[in-house]
Amino acid sequence: MNIKSFLKLVEIQTKAASVTPFILGSLIVVYRFNEFNLINFLWMFISLLCIDMATTAINNYMDYKKAVRKYGYGYEVHNAIVKDNIKESHVITVILGLIITAVIFGFILFLNTDIIVLILGAISFVIGICYSFGPIPISRTPFGEILSGFFMGGIITFLSIYIHISSSGIIGVSLNEAILSLNLNIKEVLYIFLLAIPAIAGIANIMLANNICDREDDIENRRYTMPVYVGNDNALKVFKWTYYIAYIDLFILIILGIEPLLSILSLATFIIVKKNIKVFEKEHVKSKTFILSVKNFIIINGARIIGYALTLAITKFIL
Repeated sequence: MNIKSFLKLVEIQTKAASVTPFILGSLIVVYRFNEFNLINFLWMFISLLCIDMATTAINNYMDYKKAVRKYGYGYEVHNAIVKDNIKESHVITVILGLIITAVIFGFILFLNTDIIVLILGAISFVIGICYSFGPIPISRTPFGEILSGFFMGGIITFLSIYIHISSSGIIGVSLNEAILSLNLNIKEVLYIFLLAIPAIAGIANIMLANNICDREDDIENRRYTMPVYVGNDNALKVFKWTYYIAYIDLFILIILGIEPLLSILSLATFIIVKKNIKVFEKEHVKSKTFILSVKNFIIINGARIIGYALTLAITKFIL
């Protein structure tokens, strides 16, 4: 397997879905807590990228193994294993190598932080693998959008903040004489959840758009995703309102002063995103309009990243 085939297998272009919340969380922690740990940042980045690539490779491998329909877009063109004629043994080796690397660096990160990182990291690893692997992969159920959005948008954002402030007491777990105690700063945890909603919504809609486009093929391949159950018309309504919720959340965060004022740049992107929603509603074809969901995610959260970066540059280097 050459580098080009490897990058196709792990769909490297889709890694923005995990890297964007990671970068956003890293900027949020500097803005809100004035903290940044470069070593922990690097360990999490390596672990995150490896498990994300492993999950994608597993998904492609399972699609290859379980495909009932072996023709049409999404199989001989989209699946790198078929297109590049990659040996199964090479695919399995890559998957195992990526998982082992992710586990090693994730464990190092835990040693540098605390048990919360280990617990959330372990749960995320299991969900990531089960998303594509097992008797009933999550991606083949109606829960794929919810779980992918929550873990990739929410948990990644939280962990990318928490690894820098694990000693601050936002969350504390202690065991004393067989009594497990949990201390939680509810306000800060709630704020972080609200800050993560635009990323959660964007990632969930990437998965939803993919399933809307693939609905007919999914029925043939026995993938019982949300659009299969509710129909594309209802799924398109969920798609639209998920974005609207993200913008309402951003507006509230800016008004409350939790999000920097320059994040108004994100609110301004509503015009572009609304136009993309209408285009997707009219024609939801994988090869033509699926990319709009990825663009929407990057537009909304990319504008937030720019807003945070400009705010930090102004407050730390100009004022």
